[in-house]
Amino acid sequence: MSDVGHARDGVGRARYAVAAVFAVHGAVTGSFATRVPWIQDHTSIGAGQLGFALAFTAFGASCAMPLAGRISHRFGSRAALRGLLALWTLSLVLPSFAPNLIALCLAMFTYGAAAGMADVAMNALGVEVERLLGKSIMSGLHGMWSAGALVGSAAGTLAAHLGSDARLHFVLASAALTAFGLLACSWVLDLRPGEDEEPPPRFALPPRSALLIGAVGFCAVFAEGASLDWSAVFLRDRLGSSAGLAAASTTAFMLTMAVARVAGDAVVNRFGAVRTVRAGGVLAVLGGLLVVLAGHPAVAMGGFALMGLGIAVVVPLCFAAAGHAGPNPSQAIAGVATITYTSGLVAPGLIGGVAQATSLMVSFCVVTVLASGLAVFAGVLRTAERGGRTEVSPRAAAVPDPRP
Repeated sequence: MSDVGHARDGVGRARYAVAAVFAVHGAVTGSFATRVPWIQDHTSIGAGQLGFALAFTAFGASCAMPLAGRISHRFGSRAALRGLLALWTLSLVLPSFAPNLIALCLAMFTYGAAAGMADVAMNALGVEVERLLGKSIMSGLHGMWSAGALVGSAAGTLAAHLGSDARLHFVLASAALTAFGLLACSWVLDLRPGEDEEPPPRFALPPRSALLIGAVGFCAVFAEGASLDWSAVFLRDRLGSSAGLAAASTTAFMLTMAVARVAGDAVVNRFGAVRTVRAGGVLAVLGGLLVVLAGHPAVAMGGFALMGLGIAVVVPLCFAAAGHAGPNPSQAIAGVATITYTSGLVAPGLIGGVAQATSLMVSFCVVTVLASGLAVFAGVLRTAERGGRTEVSPRAAAVPDPRP
């Protein structure tokens, strides 16, 4: 096999390796989400205190994400991802051992910081693999994250059903995911900076390009957070559906997003990032209108499914666009990730506040208006089409050997 053939084969293996890393990252999130009620009971805190503690996750992520680029610059992309992913999988155990609210807040801050740094590192590597392959893969990578989250939540649901102690559950899950994650990291690209390349700053404001791209991601994540947290409540309180049917609407939304992300790369490669996001924005708006005007649970469920289909690939494409927009992918991705994390934090509370003052129907009118921003502002993602298809990073042009 020629040197070029070996290089392409190596990049192909690196693609599957980083996909496995995304699945591991998602599995940690899915595992944790299923045991939140156990953690609340164990710490003897109320709903308001639990919400306060969970907010430290986004706070920790926002504070730590800018550090990921500097760590990758110092140790190389493979070693950095290996360490950050292991920190993330091991941090899963911390919330279950917290005895009170203060300890839980500290645990969630650490958990969020580890999540954010690993998130930035794996997305930056995904962007580099996409650049080398010359085609979109970011949607599929995020689809693997969703698949991992579903597997983690399924295992957590079983553990909760069996009445197992979350501390034992998290220790076992953390050990298994750490081992699998370290194995996967052995095959990712090992990118290192050039001799004259300055290290990124420890903390820096996101570049202007990241702010514009992040605004598009904000709209998508707002709709995602609102749908995940409030779809079941909407069906139960506004349309009078059963608890089981209401819960099924949330599951259907998650499955729709996962399937759309796995299939999304083929659509992006065929039509481009801008047209895909514009079409997605139209679907999300139609879905929002169905939800707002629904007089029957089936219509609302169809609306939530359309919304999930419309927003599924937006965040992956925002990360790709950020990574291609400038000379420092990690810094730009960290900026976009910070904005999207903020959206995910703000959305549930804002929807609840609007619903309290008016109604859930008005809340989802707000979601629908924000979803229209995807169609209006999709043009800012045009760098993803240029970068993902034609431009190659000088740092990655040599196609480094992904083998350990």
